[in-house]
Amino acid sequence: MAQKFKVKKGDEVIVTTGKDKGKKGKITQVITDSSRVLVEGVNMVKKHTKPSRTSAGGIVEQEASLHVSNVALLDPKSGKATRVGYKTNDDGRKVRIAKRSGEVING
Repeated sequence: MAQKFKVKKGDEVIVTTGKDKGKKGKITQVITDSSRVLVEGVNMVKKHTKPSRTSAGGIVEQEASLHVSNVALLDPKSGKATRVGYKTNDDGRKVRIAKRSGEVING
């Protein structure tokens, strides 16, 4: 069964480990069955592609996935890495909050 993550598509994250440690970017895709995320402009790899009817062949640079444990959500207030908590609003909606500042994470 696919598990639920505290980060989702469109979130601003920072890479906590690996060759791209410290880089920030937006999540473009969440792959739940393998617990991985694609982050815009992070973990770039070169892929060799064959020519096809739609595209010319050659070496294309694209993002490779990162494990979800290697990224942390950015605090909307300070811009630093934070953990995610949950709180129920006055109107009864469950919202994500940044543990560092207590700010509500939009999205």
